[in-house]
Amino acid sequence: MLNNKSILITGGTGSFGQMFVKSVIKEYPKIKRLVIFSRDELKQSEMAADFPKKKYDFIRFFLGDVRDKDRIRRAMKDIDYVIHAAALKQVTTAEYNPNEFIKTNVLGAQNLIEACLDSGVKKVIALSTDKAAAPINLYGATKLCSDKLFIAANNYVGKKDLVFSVLRYGNVFGSRGSVVPIFRQRIKDNKPFEITDPKMTRFNLTLDQAVKMVYWSLKNSIGGEICVPKIPSFNIIDLAIAMDNDRKRIISGIRVGEKLHEELITVSDSLNTFDVGSNYLILPQKNESTINKYKKKFENFKKVNNNFSYNSFNNKDKLGISELKKIILSDEKN
Repeated sequence: MLNNKSILITGGTGSFGQMFVKSVIKEYPKIKRLVIFSRDELKQSEMAADFPKKKYDFIRFFLGDVRDKDRIRRAMKDIDYVIHAAALKQVTTAEYNPNEFIKTNVLGAQNLIEACLDSGVKKVIALSTDKAAAPINLYGATKLCSDKLFIAANNYVGKKDLVFSVLRYGNVFGSRGSVVPIFRQRIKDNKPFEITDPKMTRFNLTLDQAVKMVYWSLKNSIGGEICVPKIPSFNIIDLAIAMDNDRKRIISGIRVGEKLHEELITVSDSLNTFDVGSNYLILPQKNESTINKYKKKFENFKKVNNNFSYNSFNNKDKLGISELKKIILSDEKN
């Protein structure tokens, strides 16, 4: 699928980007070019040391910001596929710096879309978040807006062989800014765990699973869909017990912009949501052409109930303490 292709990943020096690069090198040894686009020069330098040019001459590091329209256009030269992972993501920070999040997450997304429309790109996969479903915080609102921009971009393709698709998933286990590294630092500093609310639940996805979902979307997306993987969820208290049952826990209260439970599909989304086995697809409204294409593509393609919702609280696939311990151990090895 990716052999003899050129790929660009925005935000390529982040947790996901680094795992994606490692996976592509292993799974697609004949890849033509892999462009790491990010604004962090230190991380690019560190990542370049891990992938020396003599051994990985197909990897290119491109310093730039999605806010810079001209720079992102330059990076698109001869690119086949784009994975858009660049974003500002900290929920609480967004509440106090809204304009900065809008510049990157919304205007940056539009810059990328226009650059793809004006180049020879074939497919764009934009990574989203559960916080974009019925958002109550500014970060989620910017990602919902970004999702809408990428879906709407399919209306401007014309006769080009180009599709835009969104991949929406939940908390990536152990990624920068998530609760796992925070708990690990607490253990290292011999401090108590801070629990915002003992009833809080979150979806869970490993970095490896996130990469595989991108592969799935690259292979199957036809444009205009929001792909939602079926993933487990966990209770925050169970995670704390799994990491260190003896450590003191302090209830600090829900932070600004946080939800008690996260959503991936709302009741309103259910009107246009379809089950394809391992994933759900939220398809464009009143688009019979897209629906018919997916019916031919998947034998088990079926509409969900109109009152269906998919959130971390009502999710039937819950991780217990023993399962969380296994995931923690595996994450530490990586």
